[in-house]
Amino acid sequence: MNKRVVITGLGVISSLGIGWEKFWDSLLKGKSGISPVSSIDTANHFTHNGGEVRNFKPENFIPNNQIPLLSRASQFGLAAAKLALRDSRLSGEDISRSKAGTCIGITSGSIQAIEHIDEKLIVKEIVSADLMYQLPVHTTPAIVAKELGFNGPNLLFSTACAAGNYAIGYGYDLIRFNRADVVTAGGADPFSRISFTGFNQFSAVAPEKCQPFDKNRKGMMVAEGAGILVLESLESAIKRKANIYAEILGYGLSCDAYHMTTSSIEGIAACMNKALSSTGIAIEAVDYISAHGTGTPTNDKNECAAIREVFGSRYRQIPTSSIKSMLGHTMGAASALEALACALAVKNDILPPTTNFETPDPECDIDCVPNQAKRHRVNIALNNSYAFGGNNASLVLKKYAGTD
Repeated sequence: MNKRVVITGLGVISSLGIGWEKFWDSLLKGKSGISPVSSIDTANHFTHNGGEVRNFKPENFIPNNQIPLLSRASQFGLAAAKLALRDSRLSGEDISRSKAGTCIGITSGSIQAIEHIDEKLIVKEIVSADLMYQLPVHTTPAIVAKELGFNGPNLLFSTACAAGNYAIGYGYDLIRFNRADVVTAGGADPFSRISFTGFNQFSAVAPEKCQPFDKNRKGMMVAEGAGILVLESLESAIKRKANIYAEILGYGLSCDAYHMTTSSIEGIAACMNKALSSTGIAIEAVDYISAHGTGTPTNDKNECAAIREVFGSRYRQIPTSSIKSMLGHTMGAASALEALACALAVKNDILPPTTNFETPDPECDIDCVPNQAKRHRVNIALNNSYAFGGNNASLVLKKYAGTD
């Protein structure tokens, strides 16, 4: 009733590439997925760049008659789940005889359908049935389960930008307590007019580039994508000789109940402490931190202060990078894509950089792995995510050495 849980499949849809191989290669090369926004007219906005997925072709993953019924988030989620399942080498027969579940985190979800419906209602046009099919947010995990034949637990998490970590943590629990044998877990979110406009009105979007931990950072970059991980028990993975990327040791959750848009130092420190204490990991054992690192002045400062509080005098010795510098902020998919990057860092002992770093900030005096990927032994990685409303989640991953 307390099984060990490992990651055996990875699926990515992102502005840096389709598939984990392109995604990882782009991260290590410090490439940018940010470009001028094309899906909406930004003429009346303060900024004009974002992390849109340019080369996604839903017909490569979804039957043509199904595409009009699925929101962009559902298209991303299903495509990433199929890629992850393919990567895991789980067969249809494996799935049919398993308790297979799905846990997906979302922030905006069907928001594009809402936008399109509003546009039609304004000009008094008929709203098509296809748009109404896209509207329910739960359709993303539902379509993943339907298309992949997963008949086990099916859950959606809407804890904003920490939703991916929440979904992975719950998927871990499902397997650990024998409520599921296999779980596809992660997050998906689309680029939308509402999100882009909202963050612009907050003055939270950088005009050109995202610069986490830089003294002159000016904000985040709104982005889209999906990251899905296949989770299963270590026993199952060994039995079928699966490729194991990393082991999930556990997670920590907290809600600071402090502010709707700003995380508190105490709240995010508590989240990291809960993650470490729940797994029995000492602070000395942490080799890498994947930061939430949005590039906004307050978030980065508070996250660095919380890292100092948790790790004490050792905080500068722990490499702590933000892939949002390259990818942008993919909302509900963000921490899932970051967990996926952590799994690859653990597997390969190499860290993705924080790009666009130019001027050190005394309030963010961490080792942010500036501008260049770095070879570094990673046995334990901590993946941090903090969300509006004070929803925080930290996930702990460990290298699987193959000797257990």
